[in-house]
Amino acid sequence: MTPLDIAVLMGGWSAEREVSLTSGAGVAAALEQLGHRVTRIDMARDVAARLAEARPDLVFNALHGTPGEDGSVQGMLDLMGLRYTHSGMATSVIAIDKQLTKQVLVPHGIPMPGGRVVKSAELFESDPLPRPYVLKPVNEGSSVGVTIVTEEGNYGRPIAKDAAGPWQDFDELLAEPFLRGRELTTAVLVDRALGVTELKPRSSFYDYDAKYTDGMTEHVYPAAVSDEIAAACNAIALAAHRLLGCRGTSRADFRWDDEAGVDGLFLLEVNTQPGMTPLSLVPEQARHNGISYAELVQTIVDDAMKDPIP
Repeated sequence: MTPLDIAVLMGGWSAEREVSLTSGAGVAAALEQLGHRVTRIDMARDVAARLAEARPDLVFNALHGTPGEDGSVQGMLDLMGLRYTHSGMATSVIAIDKQLTKQVLVPHGIPMPGGRVVKSAELFESDPLPRPYVLKPVNEGSSVGVTIVTEEGNYGRPIAKDAAGPWQDFDELLAEPFLRGRELTTAVLVDRALGVTELKPRSSFYDYDAKYTDGMTEHVYPAAVSDEIAAACNAIALAAHRLLGCRGTSRADFRWDDEAGVDGLFLLEVNTQPGMTPLSLVPEQARHNGISYAELVQTIVDDAMKDPIP
């Protein structure tokens, strides 16, 4: 293995800043363990100047959320002629937008929930779907801003303008039918699905806090599901990874109604910048497949180095 000069981009200013800092710290330490020369960059508005000064062989993108996951940073790196890990600009633009993701995947037979994008102001006039339904930002990750509107909820009917919720922070939201069932997730590493984990949050919903607070969610790997469901999750995750043009690693999140069999399995989203923290699912699934954290990081680096310089 040839040692490389690698800049690790982390932090930034999204709602997922703290998670990104943790991911970036872990990645940087692993890269140094592997013998690479590492420059840590907590992304600020001068990021282009700092990268130009560092002149790395590769940028390891450990950012989560906007602008590191939505194509903005990818476009900048393309213009600068820098190789970088994870998905490229076009894939990132599509995958972070849940509605665009559906438009790409559903015509290819990938099962995803219905729904529609609504103006937040419309919610104060009437419900966009029969209750219960889910409201989520169109282009945020890690369950940021996701809310379930139920019959007995305290948001009002219709939702009150002064009720706390994502409608206070986002002009548009994606409304989807609430799907009962179990939370499943499958990671893809380069071109291999790593299996299925079931997520059992201590609360009723796998929200941001449940994802990143130690002890709030039980991870069951391999998930206690039939061979048919496990195979379907692996196949859908790999197909979505390929159809969207993902690189490096991605993670597909599912909702499964176990009373409906395979017909109750729906892909919710594809995350092109999965977390690399101690609680993150991609390192955990890799470990169960005999791949250490350092080996995971090196595999992502090797995949990125195959691409020509932009």
